[in-house]
Amino acid sequence: MASNDTHSDDRVSTGTDGLDDVLDGGYVPGRNYMIHGQPGAGKTLLGLHFLTTCEPDENALYVNLGEPEADIRRDAERFGFDLDDVAFLDLSPSADFFTEDQSYDVFPSSEVEGDGVVADIVEGVREHEPDRVFVDPMTQFRYLSPDDYQFREQVLSFLQFMKERGTTVLFTSQDTSATPDDDLQFMSDGIVHLRYEEERRSLEVTKFRGSDFQGGEHAVRISDTGMTVFPKLRPGSHEATFAAEPLPSGVPAMDELLHGGLERGTISIISGPSGVGKTTTGTQFVKEAAGRGERSVIYMFEESRATFLERMRSINVPVEQMIDRGTLEVKEVEALEQSPAEFANDVRHEVEENDTKIVMVDGINGYRLAIQGDDDELTNELHSLGRYLQNMGVTTIFVSEMQSITGEFEATEENVSYLADNILFLRYIEFEGELQKAVGVLKKRASDFERTLRDFEITEHGLTVGGPLSELRGVLSGTPEWTEKKDEFGRED
Repeated sequence: MASNDTHSDDRVSTGTDGLDDVLDGGYVPGRNYMIHGQPGAGKTLLGLHFLTTCEPDENALYVNLGEPEADIRRDAERFGFDLDDVAFLDLSPSADFFTEDQSYDVFPSSEVEGDGVVADIVEGVREHEPDRVFVDPMTQFRYLSPDDYQFREQVLSFLQFMKERGTTVLFTSQDTSATPDDDLQFMSDGIVHLRYEEERRSLEVTKFRGSDFQGGEHAVRISDTGMTVFPKLRPGSHEATFAAEPLPSGVPAMDELLHGGLERGTISIISGPSGVGKTTTGTQFVKEAAGRGERSVIYMFEESRATFLERMRSINVPVEQMIDRGTLEVKEVEALEQSPAEFANDVRHEVEENDTKIVMVDGINGYRLAIQGDDDELTNELHSLGRYLQNMGVTTIFVSEMQSITGEFEATEENVSYLADNILFLRYIEFEGELQKAVGVLKKRASDFERTLRDFEITEHGLTVGGPLSELRGVLSGTPEWTEKKDEFGRED
């Protein structure tokens, strides 16, 4: 990565949402950039965004050496691009030029008397005086040159001619095993790689002279409005000041267990087996914050939004009232519709644009199933997301489902407990032939906590937590016993 010697206000916007962030503000003016990728990766789209984002006093020129102008305009219209102000220099194989003359001169200006491709481009540049030029594809020059030496001379001469005029140039490359584009990569000031593999699109910048940039792979989505880039989340680049205070649940016994509640800006994991009440417990904290006027968001990975709202309605938790008030948002995430970076981008928007204070992810297993990526990548992305939310002072709740109903105790899934500042666990216990529930705290970094278990129940009036089960032993092993003769609620007979 180069040192940062330019500023965003000196940049040429890429026109592609998210890419300016990756490039520390955009392209450096007067330089040339290679767009590399296999067919269908989105190279031409990147060029169209670039050409149609001109300032009022800028001119744009599209030099098309592959597809005819009519085809490009038709495809651009499908994505909503307006090319009325973009000049075209159509040198595609279907153009008359290729049938009329096969001489292709090398220039600078002393050598442009011929009727070659390069001479035509020079003439077009002088006629239109463009500030932005897109050449698609530059590798077509290779097929119009007698040898590799002449090809490199033509490209170098062309790029130097553009640089002397202060023109910013994008050009695409069609790299194949038979004709690699290493020489073009060497000549370019920057390289943007577009990839389309296993239904996943990504972008990576590997060279960017004269400026810093964000390395690594960034997610890409192509929609009916063009291309969007989702920069990889870097938690260390984000920070906010906030008061480290406890956020109560609104259930007195739960808050006693947590010595006040969950601290602002911490990550909490609520774990337990299916049906024990994890989502309801997390929603209790979210609902309470929304009731105070703090915006909260719940991302549903394992349950439909409609089912969730119906369940909350049945136990008298006023989720819909908070949604109507605008302090709570419930978002259902469709399976395999997003990459980790896309999901993180949505969370960032909620935090930075909507001032969201609590984020709940329900749940970790669903996140791994619904978000595209392998297990290690998803764990790393979840870590980055949690650290980002911490840095921004957002209280985060991750719901983690455990497989075992009773038996030996497991606090959380493997590889996620290290994320948590707080671990609140819910547990089924079998006692005298009945299945009951208990809640406890395993970990709390920011304050002390009660080290007893409490009985836990979800009723038609919401979540209730009882007194400490101080006389009950063996709960975590799955075989609870009272130390003295007690009834099922811990009361002496």
